[in-house]
Amino acid sequence: MIVGVDIGTSLTKAVAFGPDGRSVAHAGAASELRRYPDGRVEQDPEEVLGTVAAVVRRLAAELDGPVTAVALTGQGDGLWLRDEAGRPVRPAISWLDGRAAATVARWQAAGVDREVFRRTGSGLFPGCAAALLAHLDAEEPEVLDRAAVAGYCVDAVAQRLTGTVSVDVSDASLPFLDPATRRYDDTAIAACGLTHRRGLLAEPAPPGTVLSLDAEGARLLGLPEGLPVTAGPFDMPACAIGAGVREPGDGLLIAGTTLACQVLRKGPWFDREGEPSGMLLAAPDPELYLRAMAAMVGTAGLDWACELVGADVADTDGLLAASGPGAGGVRALPFLSGAGERAPFVDAAARARFTGLTLQHTRADLVRALCESVAFAARHCLEEAGLTGALYACGGGVRSPEWTGIFADVLGRPVTVPADPGVGARGAVITAARALGRPVDEERWAAGARTVPPRPENTGFYQRVYTGYRSCLAAARRDWAA
Repeated sequence: MIVGVDIGTSLTKAVAFGPDGRSVAHAGAASELRRYPDGRVEQDPEEVLGTVAAVVRRLAAELDGPVTAVALTGQGDGLWLRDEAGRPVRPAISWLDGRAAATVARWQAAGVDREVFRRTGSGLFPGCAAALLAHLDAEEPEVLDRAAVAGYCVDAVAQRLTGTVSVDVSDASLPFLDPATRRYDDTAIAACGLTHRRGLLAEPAPPGTVLSLDAEGARLLGLPEGLPVTAGPFDMPACAIGAGVREPGDGLLIAGTTLACQVLRKGPWFDREGEPSGMLLAAPDPELYLRAMAAMVGTAGLDWACELVGADVADTDGLLAASGPGAGGVRALPFLSGAGERAPFVDAAARARFTGLTLQHTRADLVRALCESVAFAARHCLEEAGLTGALYACGGGVRSPEWTGIFADVLGRPVTVPADPGVGARGAVITAARALGRPVDEERWAAGARTVPPRPENTGFYQRVYTGYRSCLAAARRDWAA
């Protein structure tokens, strides 16, 4: 039995899978996300490691058979600095962090973002490793001097469990990887002024890399020393694998705390002259890539809206049903993150708007307008990513049948939702099974999914409203620039 561990931003989940793809046990543990008024967002790496140990131990105690491997996935971006032994030299900086916004703004003015994008296919935003490294190089150089590795969540945990410094190519893709060679692009590193910190970057692991628990990792997890461990891909590509994305052109919508949209592509091609945003993620298969647009909008906005109107998130379906398509004329831009937006455009000044409100509108109209605007953002992202095939969806947002229906209507295509919500852990386990040479019946692993079709009576209406959304967004971007 392989245990998949998904180390999320605020929740670590472990799921055990049998060889037939069925999940047989689950466990979860929360971790603290420390938010500060100035836009900093950090985590304690030791606490996060403790959640991994807790969920694996709890799960292993429930299983009838032995654990045969551990497959890690988790949050990407951000910056997890550690010493030679894997111990943190400062708190981990989350991908939600906004401290490097001024750095990104300077890079945008100087064209650095375009230079890096042309070489790597990935945009620069405040929570990416490049911006955070540059910020710390200016503000906390002594911290970088003490560090041996500048990595990410998954490889930081993997080092503590295995003693090995390694990074999956999906994490390494952001933002310095040359997608054609799958090696770091030194010109992109130099463009960010980080050549002198190049030694902090772990080299990308070859496809099929399998690590093993060392004595400390075995003690932490309560599992045998030498047990196989895989580390990656990180949560976005892991979810695509777990959801069933297999053919080029197929896409995945993750309606989580933030919105992650991605489309599978064959080969490393991308529009080098396009807007410098999004990500080009190397997949486990050397021939495949994911064009990803990880927006900052999502269920966090729904949480905010429900709290604002005195409702519970559990009331979402009732509120959406109480306000018809178009929300009674209320329109929204969903950019509620204090760090602005990072896909399909990058603007730290992006902010939300609600228009068309009158005394006659209800709290249901406000909530529905926000949910519709998130669906419009998803369509914008998926169009930029090049969606042409089937669309899958996962995340907390699609647990709402009403919101899932809105996504299908706005996108004008069926949305397939996997039966098991733990798709990130599932994708990590599928990757681990292949690396270990174990057969994976993809159809069997994807069984039980439900498909939500678009409603023809709504798709034409939403096409018109989406056109208005794009016009409103274009005007807002001019205002933010001013």
